[in-house]
Amino acid sequence: MKQFLTAKGVPFTTRDISEDEQAMKELERLGVAQVPVIVVDGEVVVGYDRTKLQKALGIA
Repeated sequence: MKQFLTAKGVPFTTRDISEDEQAMKELERLGVAQVPVIVVDGEVVVGYDRTKLQKALGIA
């Protein structure tokens, strides 16, 4: 995932839910129980779904 975003020039922030309680709370608010989770302008992409991620980011 990181390699894909970096290769596409997409800035991102990595948060570790095992060490960041606030990040875990945010996932709970989103109703998500798995990782990775990417939020793009409010759109939640769960797992490494390249097609959905590209659509959310507006990239090919």
